[in-house]
This record gives sequence, structure tokens and C-alpha cells, in this order.
Amino acid sequence: MAIVELRQVSKRYPGAEQLAVDDFNLVTKDGEFIVLVGPSGCGKTTTMRMIAGLDRHTHGQILINGRDVSGVPAKDRDIAMVFQSYALYPHMTVRENMGFSLRLKRYGKTDISKRVNETAAILGIEKLLDRRPKDLSGGQQQRVALGRAIVRQPQVFLMDEPLSNLDAKLRVDMRAEIVKLHHQLGVTTFYVTHDQIEAMTMGQRIAVMRDGVIQQLDPPNSLYKKPVNVFVAGFIGTPSMNFLAAIVDGNRVSGKGFSLLLDDAKHSAIGERAEVLVGIRPEHLHSATAGALDLKFTGAIEVVEPVGSFTMIQVRVGDTVLTAQIGSSEPAKIGDPVVLTCQSNQIYLFDPRTDLALSGIDGQSETH
Repeated sequence: MAIVELRQVSKRYPGAEQLAVDDFNLVTKDGEFIVLVGPSGCGKTTTMRMIAGLDRHTHGQILINGRDVSGVPAKDRDIAMVFQSYALYPHMTVRENMGFSLRLKRYGKTDISKRVNETAAILGIEKLLDRRPKDLSGGQQQRVALGRAIVRQPQVFLMDEPLSNLDAKLRVDMRAEIVKLHHQLGVTTFYVTHDQIEAMTMGQRIAVMRDGVIQQLDPPNSLYKKPVNVFVAGFIGTPSMNFLAAIVDGNRVSGKGFSLLLDDAKHSAIGERAEVLVGIRPEHLHSATAGALDLKFTGAIEVVEPVGSFTMIQVRVGDTVLTAQIGSSEPAKIGDPVVLTCQSNQIYLFDPRTDLALSGIDGQSETH
């Protein structure tokens, strides 16, 4: 197990005007599961490749258990990496694929066999050891790729979107398996994904990245409840958070098609600002009967999406389309008028000039 530390790590590719990774700072706990998440091109894979030693960083330090590995070759960092492609040797059996790295390190046949058999038992692939990759399903090949990394017993695991080639059902199953494996093995792990659901369900802490910069590094619940800016608020959560421009009038904010009465904490967070950006998650919006509601949005339904236990609707409110979650038994037709409501402590407030958060859903004012 290991503590991995990145100190002001940056990366600029030759000829590029913008840094691929800019001033990345992170210190893991021993055995922690860290997820790097963000849109394509945000620098998450580059960060992982620098930790692995596959790419050389242009500034900063990378330390493993206090040792600066900046100039250490990838093969000497005691790190195992699982890639998006399974990268299995097609002419080798599963047993041979899993034991190949140990053969290169000149382990004895008995030790290799013992490690391979133990790892296969952990992954439930004992019956596949004599097959070749072409005879395996995608999920089985992914397990073999994981096994090839586990059998080395490294200090650190690096996983670069390892589930992206699997179908949706298998992805759900495999991410649960990876979490179980981490709990069992306790190895410090970095996991790269662009899928925020994958990040939220797997990571102990999550680094949300944008344009090479960490926007927020926090546990999943903190990212959801207290996003530091508009980008994180919109990226974390499915469907994405709704945003509405609003004018401040005393303890009320209003815009086209809506008027919201703020509680004292929200009102205090606004300060002297004349304008704010209001954020509301779809799961916090519900249909309500028209009447004297403190928090209400009036509009017409444009899209109806039944998903079983609830229904997602899109409602035109002024110049904005809001996504809301209503009960599956509630009537909803395209063109129907609707009034949406939510609790006052479930509203987020942002500064429209800086995109920084003014408050989260717990009603506590935050300073950033």
C-alpha cells in the first residue's frame, strides 16, 4: 500500500499553448480510492500517465511513500495499470497472460502458479485459466486484465476507463466488483472516468477536472451537496442541475416565470448582489397545485419521459427549460400547464460573474 502525493504537477505537450494539466495538487490516504472525473480533454488520463511514468511532467513533484519518483522509469515505480483496452496477448492463455509480468521479473514457476491461482479465485475466473482471450466475453477479458494487475501485488493501481468497452448492465456489475476488490486488497487506487455516476458510486474522494485544473476534490456527498462552482454543480448529478438567472428584490429572487422567497441563510449568502444564478436539481423539483407557494415555477410541459418509478418532464419556464422529476402516477402531457415547487433549502445560489457558489442545499453560506 502507498501514499501518493502530487505537488504542483503540470504538463505541457510540445507545441501546445495550453497546459494539459495545471498545478495539480493531491495527497492520498494509504489505501484510498481516488477517482479523476471530467469531460474529454480535461487532463485526467494525462495525470494518470504521469503517475505511472508513461508521460514526463514538466513541473512539480510526484512522490510515492515519500520517495520522489519523477525520474524513475515506469517499470520501477511498483505500479500496475489497467487500460481501457484489455491489451491481452491473443496467443497466450489466461494463465500465461496473468503470469507474464512475473515471468519477466524472474519469479519461480511455483510462485507464479500460486499467485495466479489465488488471484483467479478472487476474481472467480479459475475455470478460464486455460482459455485464450478470443474465447472470452468482454466481462471475462476485463477480469483477466484486472487479474494481470492484481497478481503483481503493486503499491498502486491505476485504472484508465477500464469499463468503457462493456455494455451498461455489465458496467454496473463490474464497478461493484472493483469496489469489492479494493475493499479486499486495500491498495491505493486512481480511477479515471468521464462517467459521473461511475465516479460517485466508486470513489472515496473525487477530483473533478476541467481544462487541466482540479475544480473540486471532495467525497461524493460533498460534491453533490456543496459544489464549489457552476461547472461542478452541472457536471455532478443526473440529469444535470437546472440554472436560472434571477434578480434580487429583498428576500426574494425572481425571473421570467418564477418567484422564490429565500430563507434567512440564503438571503444572507447573497449579500449586496443585485443578480444571482439559481440552481435546482431535477430530483428536488415536484409538481404542485397552483396557489400561494413560496417557491414556484409556472410553465408548460414540452417533454415527458416515463422511466418506471418516476417520470422526468421538461417544462418551459420563461426563457429556460427546466427538468423535473414527478411521480409516475401523476398525469403529464405535452402542452399541459404545470406549477413546480421545491423546498427553500434545496436551492443553490451562484455568483453569475464568477460562477462561484454562494450556498449549498443545507442552507449554510459558503465562502470560496
